[in-house]
Amino acid sequence: MSVKSAENIRNVIRYLQKFKNATVVIYLDDKTIESPLFSSHIRDIALLHQAGIKVVIIPGARSRIDQLLKAEKIEWTYKNGCRVTETDAMPVIKMAAFDVSNIVMTSLAANDINAIIGNWVRSRAKGVLDGFDYGTAGEIDKIQAEAIKKVLDDGFIPIFPCIGWNTSGRPYNISSVSLAQAVAISLNADKLFYVMEGKTINSANCHVPEHFALADNGDVPAMNLEEVDDFLKANEEADFDVISVLKLAKDACRRGVTRVHLVDGNLDGVLPCEIFSDLGSGTMIYTSNYGKIRAMEQTDIPAVLGIMRPFMESGKLLPRTEQQLAGQLSDFVVYEIDGGVHACSALHFYGDGQAEIAAVAVDENFTHMGIGLKLVKHLISMAKMRNAASVFIMTTQAADWFENLGFELGNIEDLPAERKAIWNTKRNSKVYRLKK
Repeated sequence: MSVKSAENIRNVIRYLQKFKNATVVIYLDDKTIESPLFSSHIRDIALLHQAGIKVVIIPGARSRIDQLLKAEKIEWTYKNGCRVTETDAMPVIKMAAFDVSNIVMTSLAANDINAIIGNWVRSRAKGVLDGFDYGTAGEIDKIQAEAIKKVLDDGFIPIFPCIGWNTSGRPYNISSVSLAQAVAISLNADKLFYVMEGKTINSANCHVPEHFALADNGDVPAMNLEEVDDFLKANEEADFDVISVLKLAKDACRRGVTRVHLVDGNLDGVLPCEIFSDLGSGTMIYTSNYGKIRAMEQTDIPAVLGIMRPFMESGKLLPRTEQQLAGQLSDFVVYEIDGGVHACSALHFYGDGQAEIAAVAVDENFTHMGIGLKLVKHLISMAKMRNAASVFIMTTQAADWFENLGFELGNIEDLPAERKAIWNTKRNSKVYRLKK
């Protein structure tokens, strides 16, 4: 077994522990439900449920509603993302919404999973706005959270058709993507997934601000709430569905949902990959507590050595042992994501007041996230807070990267005596010093 395979297994075990009894709300758009991968997604949802995760499903029914309305020769329009029809369309819309929910429930039953389709949504008419009558379109008034929690505790998966009822029993057609957000907020969900076929946030189809990190395929892997604002400003004319979901995601995170994920329904296994790995696929929206820099602890040393190993083998880093790391424990910081360590660096102080940033190493799977830059900036700030006389680094292969961070070529003779004493002429590292 390879080291990478072993680490992947450790990640799965860690996330199984983390998300045991967690609540996950999943929106499946109509194209995903109609796709050849639908049965695979349902199998994955069944596995999540069997792993102890509490799952709620909100299926999109746009295509089915279109199909039945056309068959009945009933016309409709869209206004601000809402389907607008006359009252006579409502029985057809209800039929279509429950048809799709039944498809999901039947597929879950084929995987030995019990599900319930329920009327847990209280709604009201959207009404007349700016002189426009929205007809049968509805707004969500209340989600019956306690009833849903009881269903979840009893081991069932709740399924929500895109219908809400007012207090007198009148039905309204409500937005499935808005419903998914409202359910996630009411349940204080750990995760909200929007599974949408072909909907990605990628540099090929969006304008991505320059400071965003990108995955190798051009996807934006994650955005905090401030970055969502930056993205929305830069993409006012982008895909309506993606922009709508991003706005809902931002609001959901501000109202207590831990993380929101926009993932592509065209990808097999996208749900377990997003839950049980640090990176997954698609785009995650999160509050500022996703990744953090903290002091290294004794128990981190095996993980840190694992991150450093390929860099030591290639000669980019000096060889280090577990004992050496333990002896310099207070100098090191790590970057942690969901309890897993994925990068490290150190700040060594010398007797003459100079400070060295050393041992910058980032897990190769996370290099696109800008973690190395965050670590170096953090250590520069630490050095300045401690009134370092000067900040330097030693490198053999990363000179260009450090130059872009404000370092310039220095002189070996200016190194602290104790650091100059261990400088290796065969290795011939260059010194770069932070510009003042």
